[in-house]
Amino acid sequence: MNPKEIEPRTIDNQNDLNAVVNELQKVESYAIDTEFHREKTYYPRLALVQIRWGSNIVLIDPLKVDLQVLSTVFKSGSLAIFHAGSQDLEVLLRAVGELPVKIFDTQIAAGFIGMRTPSLAALHETLIGVKLTKGDRLTDWFQRPLTDNQREYAASDVRYLLEIHQKLVGELQTRHRLDWAQSEFQIFLDKRQKIVEPIDAWVRIKEAKHLNKKARGVAQALAEWREITAKRNDIPPRFVLSDLALVGVAQRMPNDVSDLVNIRGLDAKQYTGRKSDNILEIVKDGLTRDVKKPASKSPNSLNAELRPAITLLSAWLSQYASDNDLDPALLGTRSDIEELLRGDSNPRLGEGWRHKEVGEPISNLLNGKAALAFSNGRLLLEKRIT
Repeated sequence: MNPKEIEPRTIDNQNDLNAVVNELQKVESYAIDTEFHREKTYYPRLALVQIRWGSNIVLIDPLKVDLQVLSTVFKSGSLAIFHAGSQDLEVLLRAVGELPVKIFDTQIAAGFIGMRTPSLAALHETLIGVKLTKGDRLTDWFQRPLTDNQREYAASDVRYLLEIHQKLVGELQTRHRLDWAQSEFQIFLDKRQKIVEPIDAWVRIKEAKHLNKKARGVAQALAEWREITAKRNDIPPRFVLSDLALVGVAQRMPNDVSDLVNIRGLDAKQYTGRKSDNILEIVKDGLTRDVKKPASKSPNSLNAELRPAITLLSAWLSQYASDNDLDPALLGTRSDIEELLRGDSNPRLGEGWRHKEVGEPISNLLNGKAALAFSNGRLLLEKRIT
């Protein structure tokens, strides 16, 4: 059946969902997507799950059914096909309690055939010649019933995803890169399961890393309290205290309420009554903490003589990616090159397909077995003849 002709079915009772689960356990692959809101909550609020397999598209209403039964499908070994699935995986992990054991992300896969972080619409046009109808992705997905436009927009996210997957697999096999993509999917999947503990939340605040020792302790205490409070009340951390206010309080290290006045990002509601007392108690706690600067990922320092090489190698890597139909960001970054030059343990360019493509040539360069040359406006990394 032409995917365009598939009429999406709404699944809003448990028996129908159980039947879908039984069918999905028999298929090799299925396309999946979600619609959710998270603007005013700590945890994303799941509003819809769309799944396509064979000649079926279902729109599952998580407000009416228990999604935990999908865990059987996720653990079955059937391949779950996403597009840019980072947030979808986060949402599904919370709603289902499991993640699919096997995934294929079409955005990541496209990077291995030279497309740079393409949108779903771009993949449709480039790979299967289908132009997606623009929809309102900022619509209210919690309204019921969904409008016809909402249903079609939601269905379009998975309608052709199986065909796009097949095209990408064919392209990857032709280039002998399917194994590369699969290894990247596993890394991507593993990262989705890592949880940042509240005590480490301060590290994610860029300005906090540059504070002095005492201020770092206050920043850590405030960020920990903010994270716990946000989780408990299911609101975004910024609703508790903005990054700007948090850093401002950490720098000021206030002793009384008057010290809270005029701190940027801290409004009057946050330094009156019990709230001000609470902040002052947290500051007092933070001042007793011994918080060191975030440890560098590497105990090694980069040899000053190698610093100029980073710029050259970055240019060569970007050129190599373009010449070989790879997304440069997927192949490697400037930080990845620095890791390799420093001699870090397990550098990204020192493992798997990246090592063979660029890590080994760079190592040859460092060991004098290769040389960089500039010819006709291009950087060439060539092996030395011995």
